[in-house]
Amino acid sequence: MRKGVLYSLGLVIAVLVGLGLVVLFSASQVKGGGTYHDQFYFVKRQGMYLAMGMAIAVMLALVDYRVWRDHWSLTAMFGFIVFVALLAVFLFKPVKGSYRWIALGPFNFQPGEFAKLATVLLVSVWLDLAAWRVELFVRGALLPALIIGLIAGPVVLEPDFGSVMVIASVGFLLMFVAGSKFLHILPFGLAGMGVVGWKIFHNANRMARLAAFTGAAADPNAPADPAAYQSDMSLVAIGRGRIFGVGLSNSMQKQNYLPEAWTDFIFAVGAEEMGLIFSVAVFALFVAFFFLCVHIARKAADRFGRLIVIGMAFIIFFQAMFNIGVVCEAFPTKGMALPFFSYGGTNMLSSFFAIGMIFSVGIHTLRDQKRAFPHKMAGG
Repeated sequence: MRKGVLYSLGLVIAVLVGLGLVVLFSASQVKGGGTYHDQFYFVKRQGMYLAMGMAIAVMLALVDYRVWRDHWSLTAMFGFIVFVALLAVFLFKPVKGSYRWIALGPFNFQPGEFAKLATVLLVSVWLDLAAWRVELFVRGALLPALIIGLIAGPVVLEPDFGSVMVIASVGFLLMFVAGSKFLHILPFGLAGMGVVGWKIFHNANRMARLAAFTGAAADPNAPADPAAYQSDMSLVAIGRGRIFGVGLSNSMQKQNYLPEAWTDFIFAVGAEEMGLIFSVAVFALFVAFFFLCVHIARKAADRFGRLIVIGMAFIIFFQAMFNIGVVCEAFPTKGMALPFFSYGGTNMLSSFFAIGMIFSVGIHTLRDQKRAFPHKMAGG
């Protein structure tokens, strides 16, 4: 692996973050000015979260990622703290019918975001320490599935089906990449889907969203369903943007027509103001991000490094693709942030935690290569 891969990844992330701040400022102007009498309110706070996230990423990148495996008690402690935080949310008032937040004075913390990271760390450590035993049912499937279930359980009860989907998907992906047998993994995947499906079936709000989505897909000319209002307004925004957009800060939908314009549906505002060019560019940047991470994973010094990079990159990439799919009405409406764009401190911090771990693998892989082949690496 060459340094250029890490430089390229850093450039892609910098462009995503910069573009995200620009779109956030535009999308949050109306809300910031109307509610807080400051058009820059959300951008200022996002900038603070960004600075904290970058500090976390730098610290993690400089520390050898193998410390999480070699001192597995550190990983276990991180997982325990996250698990306790997931239970602690039930001590606070629900927001929009869900127990997802811990109120810390003026700040709100969402443990579900860090539950995704804990899943990657815990499952990766277990699978790597299991070595060849990942091919066995108990070591390679049953126990990792129990780890995933232990983390996902409280999240299902909140309920936060979006986070559960990410936790389960990344957990089973890591099992597959590590070498666990597909037929061993399959029963646990089906069981997890059954539990989540049962919970959704008994949740009136989620069933309304599914009904609205399938109704819109079956008959685009049917009367608007209240549950489909957000996705309908996002399509209006995308349609108005056409190829070149209506111009930065000229969005009509952000004028209190599109709910959550500065969070879950921020992509629609960017598409309205900067058009198809923006949509294609953001999609391409996230795809480039993922493929650069896959390259880093392939060149990693060990299996643990590969699992860490694949897991952390998948969390960001999956959320980005799902968010864009929801905004474009390809998926049912589900609250899931667009990494580096949507306003939110917890998501920003967790995203940069993942970035720091990815860079840690890349940096220490390069250092290992330099020690092993000093003359070959001298030219960069």
